[in-house]
Amino acid sequence: MEEPDLSGRTVLVTGSATGVGRELLLATADCGARTAVHYHTSADAARDAAEDARERGAEATMTVQGDVTDPESVDGLFAAVESELGTVDVLVNNVGDFAPAHWADIEFDTWNRVLETNLNGTALCSKRALPAMREREYGRIVNIGYASSGQGLVSPKNFPYFVAKAGVLMFTRMLAADTQDDGITVNAISPYVVENSDEFPEELPRGRPASFDDLIAPLYFFVDPDSEYVSGENIEVDGGWLPERV
Repeated sequence: MEEPDLSGRTVLVTGSATGVGRELLLATADCGARTAVHYHTSADAARDAAEDARERGAEATMTVQGDVTDPESVDGLFAAVESELGTVDVLVNNVGDFAPAHWADIEFDTWNRVLETNLNGTALCSKRALPAMREREYGRIVNIGYASSGQGLVSPKNFPYFVAKAGVLMFTRMLAADTQDDGITVNAISPYVVENSDEFPEELPRGRPASFDDLIAPLYFFVDPDSEYVSGENIEVDGGWLPERV
């Protein structure tokens, strides 16, 4: 897909020091955006990502630390971005921990952490970004879900993750409805297995995991200033995966 023009726009991608978040942020740097590389503990990786963003054409870039599950920390990280790059025009809620064990073996602290990072972090960052977006009557919010979570995906493993991602998709639809008159769009991208995954199933749709480019194409569509009439949508990047329901 053709790169949208994001010059003059400030982009914040949570968890963008490494992995999928990093690739999504660098893709917006290719579009000339001002980019904020968010990290929690990976300071060195965040600095490397920011340097790569500069080399890729970002109008300006910075690193910003914060815990997306803590309201005060979220306020602080947004304030830092606003001070250096301006108010956030594009927010990508990418942070989310994972717990692949059987649900009966997961301690409550782990359960809570998975829900907090995936769902609460998405809600807190969106809530903090919205007032400025509403004031300017412009904003793009993209949430990262998981394939088939919106269709009642069930499994004996990853309970908190699937519960959280189903919540992210419901939150996406509700926030889209709440902002429909504000010049803001809220959408989701839901991958299955991505190329940087630690483990791969024996069988994958189309014989491969999703590439970063597979995720960047819907990202470009959702953050394009011209995509103003598409909101509350979810694009599943799963190669046609049909999960077994047990």
